[in-house]
Amino acid sequence: MLKKNLDQLKLLIVIGILILVGQKVGFMVVDKEFSVAAALPGTILIIVVCLLSLMIKECLPNLKFPAFAWATMIGLILSMPFMPTAKAFLAYTNEVNFLSTTTPILAFAGISVGNKVQELKSMSWKIVLISLLVFTSTFFGSAIIAQIVLKLQGII
Repeated sequence: MLKKNLDQLKLLIVIGILILVGQKVGFMVVDKEFSVAAALPGTILIIVVCLLSLMIKECLPNLKFPAFAWATMIGLILSMPFMPTAKAFLAYTNEVNFLSTTTPILAFAGISVGNKVQELKSMSWKIVLISLLVFTSTFFGSAIIAQIVLKLQGII
């Protein structure tokens, strides 16, 4: 178990480095000032939350709750306004640009899908139909929510 946690920590550290590099490159493109030192504590906090969520999932194998959901719950609890951790947690994690976190996530998602090409081939045309339905419904769902919120705010 300790070896598995160390391997997970090593991978999370690599992901943290990719997040910082992605943020540095992203801010260089738009000519904004970015300090790795300012984003490092937030990145470390994100890594700790992720590692903690993986450990909780491992300790509760009978509970069918994904590690991503545990990470979300931990982050939510740490950032609730009445929690003593909220101010510091939000101050540090706000320095980490959300878009820079998507680069490693999408890379690992691509690797994951690439490892299952044979399974995807066996689904043939069904996967294309399901993908189109999901993309279309997500687009229209987002557009409807945006329309409602913008109308309520009087922007449109």
